Amino acid sequence: MKQTLFRTLTTAAVLLTAAVGALHPTSARAETDLSRVRYATQKIDGLDIFYREAGDPAKQAVVLLHGFPHSSHQYREVLAALGDEFYLIAPDYPGFGDSSFPAPRTAFDYTFDNLATVTDKFLEQKGVTDYVLAIQDYGAPVGFRIATAHPERVKGFVVMNGNAYEEGLSPEGWGPILKYWEDRNQPEVEAAIAAQVFSAEGLRWQYTHGTRNPEGINPDNWNLDILKLSREGQTRMHLDLFFDYQNNVKLYPQWQQYLRDHQPPMLVAWGKNDAFFPVAGARGYLRDVKDVDYHILDTGHFALEEDAAFIIDKMRSFLRQKVD
Repeated sequence: MKQTLFRTLTTAAVLLTAAVGALHPTSARAETDLSRVRYATQKIDGLDIFYREAGDPAKQAVVLLHGFPHSSHQYREVLAALGDEFYLIAPDYPGFGDSSFPAPRTAFDYTFDNLATVTDKFLEQKGVTDYVLAIQDYGAPVGFRIATAHPERVKGFVVMNGNAYEEGLSPEGWGPILKYWEDRNQPEVEAAIAAQVFSAEGLRWQYTHGTRNPEGINPDNWNLDILKLSREGQTRMHLDLFFDYQNNVKLYPQWQQYLRDHQPPMLVAWGKNDAFFPVAGARGYLRDVKDVDYHILDTGHFALEEDAAFIIDKMRSFLRQKVD
């Protein structure tokens, strides 16, 4: 009798597992597959814009917008994991990653308006006009410019320490840059920012600060940044963007109104130990958006570096349930 009952329960469990797998065939797959990721460049206004993509372009598109000081490399695990079910595309902005680096001021003005314009043209040229925006750090000012220009194209947001609220700016983390906004003709302030932010140790700190296990963060991240930042003109480029960041703050009310008016579904996965964008920035979205899947993680500025598995799982559920 006991053996018969055991066999019956076991058979039922197997059938239930199979049924769930049939409904969500990828739900049990947590592994990444790098063979899904493709690499290419697209010519935009004479610039070679490098991008990574994964998945079938006929499926729901997710545009992955990177932060400072990195590139589309930060989304490597997302691309490799979610390309089985969605179409993901991650461009590098001009001057970042493997995109063209036109000389600052003489060949290209490095402002967030211009980064967003190039990125928007890139998406249009690729035929990507219906998408979810994944934004982190600089991805927020780029993404919100695109969203407010084309609200009908945006089906939702994945927000990872991508700020749109004044309370989400740390006075301590932004201290030298706030001083720089007062007067950009301060060579001593520029030198101090460069020494603090662009040094090898400063770049490493940005990835490891606030993490649970600093030794577990891949050093390829800051080593790639060190390599790219060693190019002549990079310091000037980034200082120009630091100065221009104040124009993002001026647009915060417009972006918040866009969220209130259009109510895009949103997944928030925010590293709570971020020295630049504290949790108050994440809470701001709860005021303006009704449908928010909200997660505060015990990690730093680049939450994907320590919590990729969790974030990818939440992205898959979000895209299935709220968007796809």
